[in-house]
Order: sequence, then C-alpha cells, then structure tokens
Amino acid sequence: FATPAPWAPQAEAPLAVPDVPTPPHALPAPPPDLSDFARLKARNVALPVQGVDASQLRDNFSEMRGGRVHEAIDILAPRGTPVLAVDDGVVQKLFTSVPGGLTIYEFDRDGAYCYYYAHLDRYADGLKEGASVKRGQVIGYVGTTGNAPPGTPHLHFTIFKLGPEKEWWKGTAVNPFPLWALKALNNSG
Repeated sequence: FATPAPWAPQAEAPLAVPDVPTPPHALPAPPPDLSDFARLKARNVALPVQGVDASQLRDNFSEMRGGRVHEAIDILAPRGTPVLAVDDGVVQKLFTSVPGGLTIYEFDRDGAYCYYYAHLDRYADGLKEGASVKRGQVIGYVGTTGNAPPGTPHLHFTIFKLGPEKEWWKGTAVNPFPLWALKALNNSG
C-alpha cells in the first residue's frame, strides 16, 4: 500500500451537533488581545448613538466591504440622531474624506486608543480640534456623508489601538461589539 501524500485530502469526521441549544444572545469572540478588551471594558465604553440599545446592534466588524474587511460597526439611526463621545478624551482631528465623509477622531485620555466616528451629518456646535470631551457628550449627528448609501443613515464607528507614534492611520482596529454585547447580556438578566 502506498502512503498518501501529506497534502492529500483526508476523510473528514461528521460534524457533531450539540445536544444543548445555542443561546439566542451568544457572545461574539472577544478581541485577540484580551488586554484591549479588559482595558476598554474597564473604561465602560459607551454606545455612541443616542437612543440605540446594545441589543439592537449587529456585529459587522469582520464583513467584507469593497474587497476589504470592514473593521467597524455600523449603527443605523435616523439622520440627525445625536452621536455621543464613547469615553472622556480629546478631539484629535475633524476631517472630511471621500470614504468617511464628515469624521471625528477622538483620542482617549491616555492616548492609547482612537475612537473613529464617520458619515456624520454635522458636528455638534462649537466642536473643534483639541477640545476635551466627556463620555456621553453630543459631538455630532448621524448622517450619510462619504460613501454611505444616501438612504441608510448610520454611524460607522471603530476603535484603533494606537502605537507609540500616536498615528491613528497606523492603529490596529479593535472590535467594540463584544463590549456592548456583554453589556446587553448583563442588562437583560
């Protein structure tokens, strides 16, 4: 008998189906770096859209969009819904771009994370670069600027872990959804 080549397909075992039903609110996998998850959980990162409950969110962080991974959470809400600062921090940059439209880059108070808010309809009155913001403060309003579909107002939100150079465009995206899903589970019971 010949030994099959190591790259030859192997017979697969049938998939086991669990006897226990999957809970309807199963948590997504935490981020690969649990220290980020723990740090952000300790900061109690808020939901950035007023009136939206964590149970209404869908984890679309890892979906493919235009040939790349999305690396953000889209939070649907009516145009003009207030967007809130998720943590105490500083407005590092107010910027308009083709993909993101009207955007805000907020650095946390330690300069470890950048919170990115995109597709805004407008900024809150008086918001400017260098301004300190408090968790829950209105910083903008949901819109469809940039490449957002005109009929689908939403906030495109992500967290970037910053490196020592503090350049958000070089940051590593961190999925905020597990933080909010955990909060929703804790509030449901």
